[in-house]
Amino acid sequence: MPDDADTSGGDFTDDIDVAGDPGSDDGSTSIGAVGIAAAGPGKAGAAFRTIGELSRETGLPQHILRYWETRFPQLRPLQRAGNRRYYRAEDAVLVRRIDTLLNREGYTVRGVQQLLAAEKTMPVTTDTIEPVIPALRAIRALLAQALVEDGRRA
Repeated sequence: MPDDADTSGGDFTDDIDVAGDPGSDDGSTSIGAVGIAAAGPGKAGAAFRTIGELSRETGLPQHILRYWETRFPQLRPLQRAGNRRYYRAEDAVLVRRIDTLLNREGYTVRGVQQLLAAEKTMPVTTDTIEPVIPALRAIRALLAQALVEDGRRA
């Protein structure tokens, strides 16, 4: 793509520049620019975010995000040439969850690692869902009854 190409307005580009992203040497895979949305305000929820954008959204410094990548194997943003990071929507959700667990709920890094590893290995089966179904049906019946009674008063 020519250097003078217009990269405004959320177009896809091979010439995305992210200020303040020195990259890392953690050996993550690189990607091309196909499918990477250019930086811009008001991004869609599923759009890729640069490390700077995610840093601004979460209030976390960029060096913390890079550190978390070394400690949490679940956090693997896509990387382009030059080690520019692009976080998927799932990565952004995970970053917010890690932040909540570490900085608000008082977990240690090791504790969050164990929690995330346990969640990954814990499959959802019908054995874990079936005992809850009668309680959910009872709640639904109570809500339906409340709606009927509320309709009579109106």
